[in-house]
Formats: sequence, C-alpha cells, structure tokens
Amino acid sequence: MTQVSMSTLVAEAEGGEVVSFPTDTVPALAVRPDRSELIFIAKKRPPDKPLILMAGNPADLWHFVKGSDTELATWQEVAAKYWPGGLTLVLPASDRVPAAMNPTDPTTIGVRVPNSEVAIAILSQTGPLATTSANFSGKPPLKTVGEIEAEFPECLTLHPSELEKFPPVTTGVPSTVAKWTSNGWEILRQGEVRLEG
Repeated sequence: MTQVSMSTLVAEAEGGEVVSFPTDTVPALAVRPDRSELIFIAKKRPPDKPLILMAGNPADLWHFVKGSDTELATWQEVAAKYWPGGLTLVLPASDRVPAAMNPTDPTTIGVRVPNSEVAIAILSQTGPLATTSANFSGKPPLKTVGEIEAEFPECLTLHPSELEKFPPVTTGVPSTVAKWTSNGWEILRQGEVRLEG
C-alpha cells in the first residue's frame, strides 16, 4: 500500500522519492528537481517533454529563472495576477535548474504555483518540485488515487483521510503554458487560464 500520511509523503519527497498529489488541474507526479530523471523513467517520457517546477509560493521560484529587472518585474506582475492558478510560465532558466528537468532545452524552465490547498501544503514544506501529469507519456492524465496506484505502484500518494482535510478543486483541465519571447508571451498550450496582454 502506497497511501501515506502528509508527513510521510513530504519526508519521502525530500528524500528524493517520486510522489503524487492533487493539483488544481490534474494530479501530479512530483520529485526533487535533482532527481528529475526518475519521472522520465517512470512515465516512459521522451526527453523533449520538459517537467514543470511547481512551488507553494512565487518567491520560491524566482531564483530558478533569469532575466533583466524589467523582465522579472513583468513576470512577477503576471504571476501576481494569475497565481495560484492554472498558468505555467516558460522562462529563461538560471543555473540552479538541473538540466535533467528539460534535457532537450535546458535554457528554459516552466514554473507554476497551483491553486490547490493540498498541493501548496506539500510544496511549502518540500520546496519546489519537478512535476508533470500522472500518466504514461501519450496517455490521458489519471484522475484518481486508485488509477495512479495501479499505473505507478511505487509512487507514494496521500491517504484518503489526508485528502478529506482539503477541498477538492481539480478541474481536469491542463494549465495554460505561456513562453516568454523577445516579442512577449507565446501561448504554447491553451488551457484553463486565458492570458491577457
């Protein structure tokens, strides 16, 4: 049985194990950024599909990206408007981002703060984690703890008694992905959030 308490899940995540928890979009697989390769192996994920760095608050993410003061101010303004929420920002990566998070293009990193109390409770304790949807690559995202346990038996999930403490807010709609370019934002995937301006 891989259903565990919040404290056990946090400790195992801090120890480098792959864990799963609900977010505001679809359930996530998550691991310490320096152990990102474990998710690629578990999901049979091709290296051209990067992981997202998810955190409990924006301040935990800014040292993983690099840009001018003006760019940083723009990114923080967008984050203040849409986070926590279903918007992933793809930004220039700082040297603090392990190359394994984005093997094909380690110069960028997707960052997000989910609008999910349970996810924020976990991420506030673990620090930022490398994340992706809980599914085998190319298959639809898994929606329930039972489905995740069946597909990823080694992955730790929260016990139902822990999940009952938090309101369910999962929409099932993936996040919008917006990449910063020299011409502003480029929408790579339209999801829950419509980015304005």
